[in-house]
Amino acid sequence: MITPLKPPSPQQIKSQVVSLHRSFFSRLRTYFFAGVLVTAPVAITVYLTYVFLRFMDRHVTDLLPPAYHPHTTIPGIGLIVAIAFFILVGWLAGNVIGRIVVWLSDYLFARMPVIRIIYGALKQIFQTLMTSQSTAFREVVLFEYPRPGIWAIGFVTGTLKGKVQTMSDSEVVNVFRPFTPNPTSGFMLLVPRKDLTVLNMTVEEAIKLIVSGGIITPPERAS
Repeated sequence: MITPLKPPSPQQIKSQVVSLHRSFFSRLRTYFFAGVLVTAPVAITVYLTYVFLRFMDRHVTDLLPPAYHPHTTIPGIGLIVAIAFFILVGWLAGNVIGRIVVWLSDYLFARMPVIRIIYGALKQIFQTLMTSQSTAFREVVLFEYPRPGIWAIGFVTGTLKGKVQTMSDSEVVNVFRPFTPNPTSGFMLLVPRKDLTVLNMTVEEAIKLIVSGGIITPPERAS
């Protein structure tokens, strides 16, 4: 004898409807966050590139004589003009006339109160960073900060010289400890070389780690 199937009760029907409703919106939410994860980096990169090009177009193009202003807005024309300008200045600086102009500018800025401090510091920084033999920001290190047992990531910017170095029994180096999520600001610390652990990661990987607050971790490499 075949037992007839009982129709589902109202409570069962309601439970199934609620389950399907939750499953449907759960999938929609998953797809939404997946879409954001895929498109956000691309969109932000495109937007920042667009803002940078617009800024260059608006300010660099205005420096040209009115007769040379383009009749139509060409995206990126300001960036091209800026690159050409730097190349031209670099070429002139290698000539006799260019070296005379550079010497005169150094001579004038070196005799201006306050301005000479800013100009001298900026010039030395750029000369250090642009030199291929420079060791600044080449090493990513790990050290205990702000107290033993807590670790921080920093960049070696150079070896300390002068009286402070003679006051220490071991080699002391300059370490820049950046902030999260803005790595352009931070602390300059004087740390003994023996207290530093050099990490097997590139500067770019370390910056990504710092900016993301530890979300983006570099791949593990063999020592």
